[in-house]
Amino acid sequence: MDAAPPPRDEWSTRAAFVVATIGSAVGLGNIWRFSYVVGENGGGAFLVAYLVAVIALGLPLMLAEFALGRRARADVVTAFSFEMKSRRWALAGWLAVIASLAILSYYAIVAGWAYRYFVIYLIGSPAGAGRVDAATHFTAFLHSSWEPVAWQLLVLATAVVAVIAGVRNGIERLNRWLVPLLAAIVVVLAAYSLTLGASRAGLGFLFTPDWSALARPQVWLAAFGQAFFSLGVGLGALATYGSYAPAPVGLPRTALLVAGADTSFALVAGVAIFPAVFAFGLDPTQGPALAFVTLPQVFAVMPGGAWFGLAFFALLSIAALTSAVALVEVPVAAVIKAKRWSRTRATLAIGTLAFVAGVPSALSDSAFAVLRPWGVNILEAIDRFSSNLLLPLGGLSVALAVGWAWPRERAVTSGGLASPSLAAAWWYALRFVVPAAIVAVLCWTALRH
Repeated sequence: MDAAPPPRDEWSTRAAFVVATIGSAVGLGNIWRFSYVVGENGGGAFLVAYLVAVIALGLPLMLAEFALGRRARADVVTAFSFEMKSRRWALAGWLAVIASLAILSYYAIVAGWAYRYFVIYLIGSPAGAGRVDAATHFTAFLHSSWEPVAWQLLVLATAVVAVIAGVRNGIERLNRWLVPLLAAIVVVLAAYSLTLGASRAGLGFLFTPDWSALARPQVWLAAFGQAFFSLGVGLGALATYGSYAPAPVGLPRTALLVAGADTSFALVAGVAIFPAVFAFGLDPTQGPALAFVTLPQVFAVMPGGAWFGLAFFALLSIAALTSAVALVEVPVAAVIKAKRWSRTRATLAIGTLAFVAGVPSALSDSAFAVLRPWGVNILEAIDRFSSNLLLPLGGLSVALAVGWAWPRERAVTSGGLASPSLAAAWWYALRFVVPAAIVAVLCWTALRH
């Protein structure tokens, strides 16, 4: 058995905590997933529903999950069972660990796609990026019997190296450099996109709601699912990162900053993407292929397209890496506590497990193409299972733990809400609004399938 692990590390400053948590939240969900979900659900109408979801569900759950981790100063499994009358609450923590691993298993694959396209544009050879060849090129890549696995492995390897280095020397240092770079790239891309001829049409699609679309339950379901995925609630990442927060730290303000930054990244990324798509007469409703088929077609014909493509896939790769690191850290922290393993051993074990579990998804269009659960390939099936079931169940566990299992005084004190009115609103949201919304989403999902 390994020697007992060293004392838990923590963020060097409050600012480091905020930046690292922004890095964990801002990922593929803000750029790749947000853009195609907006496109599939009517643009501006979806944006209204999404903002409602962030305020009504995202913020209360973020603060509650921060409070769980900060109070216990431990991994997510320990955080759920800490000061509880029943140790069965640890099962909710393990649910978060499973959700993190499930998402990591396919997240690393899509991140690998971003890594690959970044390298293609970096070497100045955007093969298959023309209007005709982009879809053929991407399809050929997905049908390869080895290439998606190789890029998946590279993503996991970079994330594992950062996590092995530790909280302060690895995760914090990585985010300190990459999050500001991420912000700079997305702002530059958005500014350039606004100079294109059809920017008004793209902005209209993104920001002008078709109010009748809000009568469709599917729009709300997509908005709530996107809020969970993008903010990372229910995964245990917020609890884990919150457990490393130095004292004193204002959790409500941190939750506002992280939610605001996460939403802003998504909106600015939309400003970068949709004007460019409309400027060249392409379809914004292309689903997951938007970033890897539609946008390369745009880059092939737009002025400065090769540089725009390089910057865009750098953006996508950096965002993917900072979030992948958080997805690795959640199970690593739990394993270190449960098994008393060293950080290196735990991280290598989790990285290997995620890699093996992700291979069927990586090869879901080649070696495992015959397997189509729920009528879709393995990668999409795991995405749906995680986003529509595991994440809402994780969020529901957080709401029940803090809103019902904790005494009100403990919850309000741990959440750090000084205003009695805000504390009351948060408390009742966790007890009634959030659980009701999550149960409605789960029921609607079950009825659809």
